[in-house]
Amino acid sequence: MLVAVSEFPGVLRVGDLEVAVSVSERRKSVRLTVERDSSVVAIVPPQVSKAELVRMVENKRTWLYGKLAEKRDLGVPPPAKEYISGEGFLYLGRSYRLRIIESGCVKLIRGRLELPKGGGAKELVDWYRRVGDPWLRRRVPSWASRMGAELTGLRVRPLGYRWGSCSQDGQINIHWATMQLPPSLIDYVLVHELAHLQRPDHGPDFWRIVDRTLPGYAEHRERLRRAGNNLWLPEEGR
Repeated sequence: MLVAVSEFPGVLRVGDLEVAVSVSERRKSVRLTVERDSSVVAIVPPQVSKAELVRMVENKRTWLYGKLAEKRDLGVPPPAKEYISGEGFLYLGRSYRLRIIESGCVKLIRGRLELPKGGGAKELVDWYRRVGDPWLRRRVPSWASRMGAELTGLRVRPLGYRWGSCSQDGQINIHWATMQLPPSLIDYVLVHELAHLQRPDHGPDFWRIVDRTLPGYAEHRERLRRAGNNLWLPEEGR
């Protein structure tokens, strides 16, 4: 008998693994991921049996342990940022020092990132989203055209510990924190999500699409894995 996952606990324990379960009406199959904070997440269709979900986690146990080990290899997260003059923040792979100003809005000018006095995480996250939207909209059409992907929209928003996501209607979402990465790694994130518009899973066909579009993608994937641990991601912006 099928049981709605919504009737399960929010966290499903399978042996020594804890899996956070969420339901998506758009999913046709279970998506199992290890997020950047080392949490294991299952996004599932509205109806699935508990036994089926447990069996999938058990079958993926070796892969999950490998991914969790990779996260541990990255070491501890960087220290929290201070919103004072001289503190460094990344933008497109380069570090810019803060300059605290009396009033105004956040802006990058003459090599300094200006932040109004009293401002903090919210103002800076809003800035990353504000500059990221037009930058990504200029960047993504050429990749979509090259891949034959039917892109209907793009949004820059908090996505927890995911770099991006996509929907069946052709829209992709990109985490504002990607704007701290070098452009080559942002391109990898874009290609990855555009490939999901054609293949929703991470099977061989999916990676063939990525490799055809971005040869040598494995190097980008490894660089992204390591870069992720050094990015600023405040609680307010997740």
